[in-house]
Amino acid sequence: MRLATLRDGTPDGALMVVSADGARYLPAGTSLIAAIADWGKAEPALQALAARVAAGEGEAMAGQAIAAPMPRSWQWLDGSAFAQHGDLMEIAFNSPAADRLRPLMYQGVSDRFYSASDDIPLPSEADGIDFEGEFGVITDAVPMGVTPIQAAAHIKLIVQINDWSLRTIAPVEMKTGFGWVQAKPPCSMAPFAITPGELGADWRDGRVCSDLLVEWNGARFGLVKGDEMGFSFPELIAHAARTRDLVAGTIIGSGTVSNKDYATRGSACISERRAIEIIAQGKPATPFLGFGDRVRMEAITSTGGTPFGAISQTVVKA
Repeated sequence: MRLATLRDGTPDGALMVVSADGARYLPAGTSLIAAIADWGKAEPALQALAARVAAGEGEAMAGQAIAAPMPRSWQWLDGSAFAQHGDLMEIAFNSPAADRLRPLMYQGVSDRFYSASDDIPLPSEADGIDFEGEFGVITDAVPMGVTPIQAAAHIKLIVQINDWSLRTIAPVEMKTGFGWVQAKPPCSMAPFAITPGELGADWRDGRVCSDLLVEWNGARFGLVKGDEMGFSFPELIAHAARTRDLVAGTIIGSGTVSNKDYATRGSACISERRAIEIIAQGKPATPFLGFGDRVRMEAITSTGGTPFGAISQTVVKA
């Protein structure tokens, strides 16, 4: 099942069930954040709509104003589950090695998520504007103390995310020990949230095992694969819920997708490429983003599908 949200003038938008080819939709009569709050009741009704749209019913998607699948949420928790990315970022920031025995996670902006086509307004190119391609899951209500096995049952939807970062600010905030505020603007989401079954064999071991194509101004920057995620999504959820319940609608991110074979695969963020250049050349050569630059991201499954749709956005001066 594929879900999208139509802009309708309200903060949460109008939920739609979308056909597999993205051409047609049926309105769900609710918002995604409301549906996820009572998923046991909402899912059968949404699946019934999915069957109808698969049979050919529905209105044309073309020309509709689409928001992020969940335009705002109660909670956005982003992990850093790819060890290769962590190793390279330690080089990029000249920081001490992190504890790899437990997940890294921070709490970010959740009161808004940019749509896949929104311009991204930022104050200054001097802040080191960077993109970060990743995957995420949306949970129903998760009780405190769940195990990873139990947590797997709470994953209801999967999304594709661009986690914008300001790299000049990040190390300054990291040294305070209090975490990021200025360095982490709102994230962007690809148009469609999908149920895990939509990925078929690419949903494996609690991981999105698809490729993520990243393009910068039309040139390929990376084609990274999600199966090297060191901690699975169920493990990330269990980590987040160790000392608290997680409200329905919590979004958990994988962190930047990264591969050991970065020489062939490339990267999903600029800072990682700069770290690779430091290793190879002694200093970084790739600049960060400038105003007018365009970033595109699209997940591609092992069967060639693009279930999330594409993020395609331009960075502009606020």
